[in-house]
Amino acid sequence: MTGAAAPARDAGAPTTGPAGARRARRLLRWLPLAPATVLLLLFLAGPIVYCVWIAFTDAQLTGSAGADFVGLANFRRAFADADFRNAVLLTLVFTVVSSILGQNTLGLALAGLMRAASRPVRTLTGGLVIAAWVLPEIVAAFLLYAFFRREGTLNAILDQLHLPSQNWLFTLPILAVSFANVWRGTAFSMLIYSAALAEIPRDVTEAAQVDGASGVRRVWHITLPMIRRSIGTNLMLNTLSTLSVFGLIWAMTRGGPGNRSQTLPVFMYDQAFLKSLIGYGTAVALLLLLVGALFSLVYLRLMKVEV
Repeated sequence: MTGAAAPARDAGAPTTGPAGARRARRLLRWLPLAPATVLLLLFLAGPIVYCVWIAFTDAQLTGSAGADFVGLANFRRAFADADFRNAVLLTLVFTVVSSILGQNTLGLALAGLMRAASRPVRTLTGGLVIAAWVLPEIVAAFLLYAFFRREGTLNAILDQLHLPSQNWLFTLPILAVSFANVWRGTAFSMLIYSAALAEIPRDVTEAAQVDGASGVRRVWHITLPMIRRSIGTNLMLNTLSTLSVFGLIWAMTRGGPGNRSQTLPVFMYDQAFLKSLIGYGTAVALLLLLVGALFSLVYLRLMKVEV
């Protein structure tokens, strides 16, 4: 019969046409990422979810067969713990002194001085600064321990100059480990700012110099605004890495004397592995993660503000 309708498409038949081809191409593009996605879910997302769960339990390394859900008890305990509040304060001091003021400022100054220096001076200075950066953390910690200890290099120099010496790791432990972190990590900031300063056209600064702008005014009104995003990126990366510093402090002072250099990573280690309070220590780790997230949000917000 000439007027008969075309037979209906079988529901189980494969989809053809442009739409089906686009879906097939999309699937083929994502297929190579499948192994990496599975590995990330297995070895990254899985442990993170497990750690979040442990933070809400009373899990212990020893003396307990299981872990019971305790809700927010670990977090309430942390905020009521004077040692935790002390660790938060020391973490902020350590981060501000060694990262924001120390590594960031010194790295920018070195990058600016190296830009104006001769090639041999740049090579020598860069090699010395980067040498401290590439040292393993534990090696750098023992070097700085030998520098600051009572019979160490610093006091030997002060004695030769007939200046008063002291046990720096006992009297000013948080400042000693802050200086150690500056010595070790300034190279990263120097490299970031060297690359940023190289992108500033010299004719801009030369024109400002011809107009009578002093060196300080050129830096404040030209250099800093033009590398603003590099400053924000460097501050964020430096702050996050400084918040997680553990080996340097542990090798130099073990958080002591007492708890006078016990930052949050050291406090977390002490609670979780020395006192076997895995649940409480993991809750502290999540709070440290929250501190890092707050710093990142502040930096990202500042980077969006137009100068």
